[in-house]
Amino acid sequence: MANLILASSSPRRRELLQQLGLDFSIYSPDIDESVFENETVEDYVKRLAETKAKSVLVRYPTVNILAADTSVAIDAKIIGKPESKQHAFEIWSLLSGRKHEVFTGICVANHEKIISRVVCTQVEFQKLSHNDMEDYWATGEPLGKAGAYALQGIAAQYIPRIEGSYSNVVGLPLHETVQLLKAVKALN
Repeated sequence: MANLILASSSPRRRELLQQLGLDFSIYSPDIDESVFENETVEDYVKRLAETKAKSVLVRYPTVNILAADTSVAIDAKIIGKPESKQHAFEIWSLLSGRKHEVFTGICVANHEKIISRVVCTQVEFQKLSHNDMEDYWATGEPLGKAGAYALQGIAAQYIPRIEGSYSNVVGLPLHETVQLLKAVKALN
């Protein structure tokens, strides 16, 4: 087993972490991802990342654990994954022609230290027509994606600008992740 475990089943997080050339294993914990009453988006993603990391650390106490959770928010409201075509259209109608925020909570934990951070990136969506939404839904890409889109995929054509970390929107802000790994001495 590697000295680093990614506490996530996300293929996007795995690909991003591989870009750094790190050797790691994967173990995805099963945790309750319900939002607490009056919980801010920042607190929500940080809590989930920390809960995932601590859960895996109990199982593997001698290694470094990296966990993350990403949520899309607009008007301080968490926008989840689409449950249906109608739900995806509702999400896109809300995002259409506006800026929204993507928050990722990152947590790195080992037997000595647990540290976490929240990264925020602003994403601007163009005004979407009904045909845009129909065409995008037909690709299948929106399924299982927070905010019902994938910046690294077909949806890029609808996004004229982002402010902040591109990799954060994909699911793991790499710069900040490396800084946390160094802080717990998981990297030199």
